[in-house]
Amino acid sequence: MKRIAVLLLSVILAGCTLSSGEQTPATLPEPAVTSVAAPDPEATVAAFLDAWKAWDYAQMYDLLSPLSQDGIPEPDFAERYEGVRRAAALSGVDYEILSSLILNPRAAQVAYRVVLTSTVVGDITRDTTVELTLVGGQWRVAWTEAAILPELGGGSRLSLAYVTPTRANIYDRDGLAFAAQTDVVGFYLVPNQIVSPEAETNMLSALSNLMDMRPEVIQALYEPFRFTDYFTALGEASLEEFQRYQNTLAAAGGVWWNPPYASRYYPFGGLAAHAVGYVSQIQADELTEYQGRGYAGDEFIGRTGVEAVYEDELRGQPGGSLYVLDANDAVLSTLATRDPSPPQAVYTTLIRDLQRYAEQAISEFTGAIVVLERDTGAVLAMVSSPDLNPNMFDAENPNSSSEITAAGQNPFQPYLNRATDGLYPLGSVSKIITMAAALESGFFTPSTTYVCNGEFTELPGLTLYDWTVEKELPDHGELTLMQGLERSCNPFFWHIGLDLYNRGLTTAVPDMMVAFGLGESTGIEIGDQAGLVPNPEWKLENTGEEWAPGDSVQLAIGQASLNVTPLQVARFVAAVGNGGTLYRPFMVDHIQTAEGLVTYQGAPLAIGTLPVSAENLASIQEAMVQVARAERGTARRRFLGLRINVAGKTGTATTFEGAEPHAWFAGYTFEGREDLPDIAIAVVVENGGEGSEVAAPIFRRVVEAYFFGRPVALYPWESQIGVRRTETPTPGPDGAPAETPSP
Repeated sequence: MKRIAVLLLSVILAGCTLSSGEQTPATLPEPAVTSVAAPDPEATVAAFLDAWKAWDYAQMYDLLSPLSQDGIPEPDFAERYEGVRRAAALSGVDYEILSSLILNPRAAQVAYRVVLTSTVVGDITRDTTVELTLVGGQWRVAWTEAAILPELGGGSRLSLAYVTPTRANIYDRDGLAFAAQTDVVGFYLVPNQIVSPEAETNMLSALSNLMDMRPEVIQALYEPFRFTDYFTALGEASLEEFQRYQNTLAAAGGVWWNPPYASRYYPFGGLAAHAVGYVSQIQADELTEYQGRGYAGDEFIGRTGVEAVYEDELRGQPGGSLYVLDANDAVLSTLATRDPSPPQAVYTTLIRDLQRYAEQAISEFTGAIVVLERDTGAVLAMVSSPDLNPNMFDAENPNSSSEITAAGQNPFQPYLNRATDGLYPLGSVSKIITMAAALESGFFTPSTTYVCNGEFTELPGLTLYDWTVEKELPDHGELTLMQGLERSCNPFFWHIGLDLYNRGLTTAVPDMMVAFGLGESTGIEIGDQAGLVPNPEWKLENTGEEWAPGDSVQLAIGQASLNVTPLQVARFVAAVGNGGTLYRPFMVDHIQTAEGLVTYQGAPLAIGTLPVSAENLASIQEAMVQVARAERGTARRRFLGLRINVAGKTGTATTFEGAEPHAWFAGYTFEGREDLPDIAIAVVVENGGEGSEVAAPIFRRVVEAYFFGRPVALYPWESQIGVRRTETPTPGPDGAPAETPSP
């Protein structure tokens, strides 16, 4: 063995001999080193908590250890976190990593501070620690319920006791309620149970006072079903109001009502319903969202109008206490408590009596009325017809189902706020703007003349006719520009549109319309539609066609795809009347607490000036005055005997073939009184015919209601105020002196 070992050593030494015969020590290669970074447990916990912040429960579950996932299915895991979110009314989660510790190669701990933000009780801050396990080279969370809050575990859960303040009221500018929390009675009629004609007369008188409706209007609701047991919805009243007439109604035999119920009550069937808005109960598919915002889930929330926009102020901030309960629902601890913040009442700029009269003024028609304080932009009345009854959205109301069904089946869309969202061609009211563009171009003056002979032949191959031709009335003859507006001569304004086009001022009219506030939102608090002012760029983009002379001709009289809202029209005629200042319309005068602390004060906001010289504006104003005063002014007959100074413009806007045109009248007063500021009004009646025959009388009635406190003159179609004549007079033309009896 020794000999073998010596021989082996000799071989090794021989292999280490250099070629020169020298021997050197052997050089061995260094072993390769593979560097593997240790996983960071803090990164895993941060990813887990970031997913919580995003309510991404699936991502959180993916970060659990296999053992934890075996212990709780993913749906149960997600529901545990979502249940905490709902129960605590959480709006957010935040965290801070405090420390970490690797206990051994396969176990670690991370301590963190979690901040749960509850919309009801405020922030809940807790320090907790989570265990982690190394799985496949990655840290995974060994989850327990303490990862949510240290107090949770062993079947314990969170429970939030709400303290919800009563919703605040909405008032007019003088403190008269548009919406209030009170006890309400809903009443209805079974016609064949009325005991006698005398009882019916007494019943109708009582209902008329209670519902603010004429007896014959109420009777018309049930007359077709007089000899049946047909359920006829009547309306709602506060318990206090109802009790004044309860005995009379009971004696009639046909009126029924349910027990009083606490509700959001809108007097008179909901005055200014589209502007004030309405509330309804949180629906099942909204529950999670609203619980996260601090709602218990059984509340009524604002859906439209002021009710929706000022939901937070009207509702106030709920308070309450967040408890930890054991498996037997016994209180283990209180996590947080916060007192509620009181709600705040909203005082609008609306005038309730004016609103009521304005609604009555257009109640027979489909359309809208907007009344603005001319020199501030404050909204004094806003009417959309047909109206809707916001009291119908409480299921406790016995009329709820039938009224909601009727509203949904009404083809005239009572839910649409036509004042802010109804889009209409403007017709001849736009001639105010076209006149401004003509004067500012420098190519026209107030005394520029044009022969208005009923025909317009300046477009090759096309003949257009003035409204006088259809009505078989005499030609206007030679007119100045001011007389052209006064008499609403279409050929004169077609000529202006074409002349400006031919001079290269293709966008003069649409640019002036934009400067008058058309084609953009007015900025009113409850929101509105922008409408459309067509121009060459818009037409090319939307139709692929170039702007043509005919486009300018039609736009000059308010057609050619022009779409405006009544609110926009009221705003620009107010600007014409006040000297050129375009105001942002506003509906909220102030917001205040029950203690009288004003937290918001509305104020006029000038957002632009009409690009019209004072001299030219004065000419437009005078022409609008002559519309109502001059012998051949298009609305002269409608304002005979009115002792209020008004200026305005009629409009008859073509809609589609076979349909009656929309009737417009827009204008302003110029009384200059300190007690009653001047107003601007826009009236549109859908498919109402001629503006002078339908819209102008409605305009006058609103003026009377504002300045005199009540309507004075009859409509041409009335036998008495609010009562239509048996035969309706045939409407005359826009500007034609129809032969109807004067009031």
